[in-house]
Amino acid sequence: MNEYEHPAPAPPPGEELHLPGPSILPLAAAIAITLIVVGTTISLVISVVGLVALVIIVWRWVGDTRRDIAELPEEHGH
Repeated sequence: MNEYEHPAPAPPPGEELHLPGPSILPLAAAIAITLIVVGTTISLVISVVGLVALVIIVWRWVGDTRRDIAELPEEHGH
């Protein structure tokens, strides 16, 4: 046996990793926040549009996350 071989195979992983799927919501939230900030110097209307968009985006993002968590196996996180 050479120095790169292990005497025993690696144990199986204890838990499967869960990664969220791809989403445009983080980019949309960044754009909405940018509108809020830019609107503070240009026009209050732009800030209000950004704020309304941000509330809707965060609402959807939280809903997506809650659905993802609900789909996890029951023993996950214990």
